[in-house]
Amino acid sequence: MDKHQEELRDARRRAAFSVVLNTCLAVGKGFAGVTSNSTALISDAINSVTDVFASSAAYIGLWAAGRKHPSFPYGLYKAETIATMIVSGGILLAAYEIGRKSLFGSPSDPDVTIAIPVASVSFVIALVFGLVQLRAGKRLNSPALIADGRDYIADSLCTGVVLLGLMASWFGYSVDRWAAAIVAIFIFRSGCLLLKMALKDLLDASIDRDTEREIIKFIESHPRVTKVKQFLSRTAGGRFLVDVDIYMSTPSHRVADQVADRLEEEIPEQFPRVVMARIRPHFGKADIIRRLTPVTGPEGAPADHVGKAPWFLLEEIDVEKDVVLERKFIENPHINTPRQKGFMMGKWLLSFKPDEIIVPDGKEGAAIALLKTAGVEIK
Repeated sequence: MDKHQEELRDARRRAAFSVVLNTCLAVGKGFAGVTSNSTALISDAINSVTDVFASSAAYIGLWAAGRKHPSFPYGLYKAETIATMIVSGGILLAAYEIGRKSLFGSPSDPDVTIAIPVASVSFVIALVFGLVQLRAGKRLNSPALIADGRDYIADSLCTGVVLLGLMASWFGYSVDRWAAAIVAIFIFRSGCLLLKMALKDLLDASIDRDTEREIIKFIESHPRVTKVKQFLSRTAGGRFLVDVDIYMSTPSHRVADQVADRLEEEIPEQFPRVVMARIRPHFGKADIIRRLTPVTGPEGAPADHVGKAPWFLLEEIDVEKDVVLERKFIENPHINTPRQKGFMMGKWLLSFKPDEIIVPDGKEGAAIALLKTAGVEIK
């Protein structure tokens, strides 16, 4: 099972538990609200009832997101977005019901000896679980769980307002219905924010600019990539799909395809929220190439072996005019590296973005293998 499937399975378990917990909160607050004759607590129970449906929608969305079907080649990740929209609809419905009941319901004096303990326990449970669910949603990149976590936090704030109203009633202030009205405002704002987030996802909003810049920087760090020509992206249920055109300085179609295939594998590994990356290479022979040659020292003779070379000569060459434009001698910092010497040297040499490297003895150690895999021409 791959990482994304594991994340979806974990998210589904959490959503299922959320349904059970919301059901318990709704029953508990509803029973205490009716018994204590508290309009605010009954309204809060209505909020929890809508949360039961919202949590159920989140679970269904997470279940659908893990399905695969040939008619949906990009996956069913937007099922989570639809679930988020249903969550927001449930929250807005709760706000309407609570507001209507607080404005047009008859005033009452609740029995605080029953209502306060239930409201207190409900407040703590909703707040703690909401924070845990929100953190899990961010870790699992699940918008449905994030929505559910925020819903629980909003629920705890509403219950907190109800609790303050009940405590005021304890001291003889009849503010129960006003507490219910404040609850409605809190819930309405939360529902609007979630609806906005879901609509942006359904309208194929691009990924955030910071992440986009990080992905472009990662692609352009590849030694064969000159620059990113075009970067297109869209969100899909908290996941990212990217479509990239790149310029490459190589005349080889094989090398271009090799680099593109490798980047399509490396991008999701480096950025877990990217579930699909498509790289289209635009390639051709460069006018100026960068050549590395192992040498014994500055202005010294060529070294016999790449791995044992104390220095490297980096040259920029105008291919058309066959003229060396710039020469630079670089000391090898890994000449005495005790462990993973070849790998460390290969990564270091790739940082200079060479087009070709001279291998005097023709032997391909770990460093040369890494350069070759990256598309550097071995001479």
